[in-house]
Amino acid sequence: MLYEFDDAGALLKTDLPFPRRTGKVRDVYDLGESLLIVSTDRISAFDYILPSGIPDKGRILTKTSKFWFDRLGVRHHLISTDVPESLAKQFDTAPLVGRVMVTEKASVIPFECVVRGYLEGSGLQEYKQTGEVCGNKLPAGLVQCAALPTPIFTPATKADEGHDENVSIDRMIADLGSELATDLRDKSLHIYKTASAYASQQGIIIADTKFEFGMVGKEVVLIDEVLTPDSSRFWAADVYQPGQAQPSFDKQFVREWLSTCGWDKQSDPPSLPPEIIAKTKAKYEEAYRRLTGK
Repeated sequence: MLYEFDDAGALLKTDLPFPRRTGKVRDVYDLGESLLIVSTDRISAFDYILPSGIPDKGRILTKTSKFWFDRLGVRHHLISTDVPESLAKQFDTAPLVGRVMVTEKASVIPFECVVRGYLEGSGLQEYKQTGEVCGNKLPAGLVQCAALPTPIFTPATKADEGHDENVSIDRMIADLGSELATDLRDKSLHIYKTASAYASQQGIIIADTKFEFGMVGKEVVLIDEVLTPDSSRFWAADVYQPGQAQPSFDKQFVREWLSTCGWDKQSDPPSLPPEIIAKTKAKYEEAYRRLTGK
């Protein structure tokens, strides 16, 4: 079976006849000269892939990434979002339409390049304990979701299983060398500032985001997804109020429901109710409409 859907029509799994590696959301196929990255409708929370998907989530993520790749003006890996004609001659490719990226092959740099413009999540927890985030000293007295004086670079190691580990740029320099580590920092801050300036005009705050980079030959290339609700915190500027958690365009409804449904977060997660699936899908769609006007 090439494709597996759940009862709501979400694409949960692909099994195409090419070498594959599978992530939490994406199935990546080796086509020889290029990669085929398929964004499924899987959704993860608390490091578990849930048994329910969010219909069309993969298409929204793909369209959002393409929007940013086209707009940012930086070297990236995307070749096309069209399904290769050669595949259509071999099998039914209709479920893939709108959810694939054909990309260059890149050697992945094993760090997530996180940029934070606001204080939330693991950054907030570290700040409360130390007054710093990944070696970045911050002013005293900042509240939850406060805007930082300037965006900060807070890299993380990439974990195959479990949680990524937040580290300082000194750790990146030790592992990658000063030239590459500082180049990744500078590129990440530049992309974040460029994207944030555009998003603010559309009424969206990009609180934080993570980028991934790879090497194509000797070139540093932006890879994976970019500035989606899965890789970023998007907040609505018109209701932003520091000092509390913000409504966001992401998995908020999923996380909240899982935290109150009685699940112990150590066993197999439960299926999501239809209303939670619908609300989550609507948030992803709203983020795309706000950002692109489409």
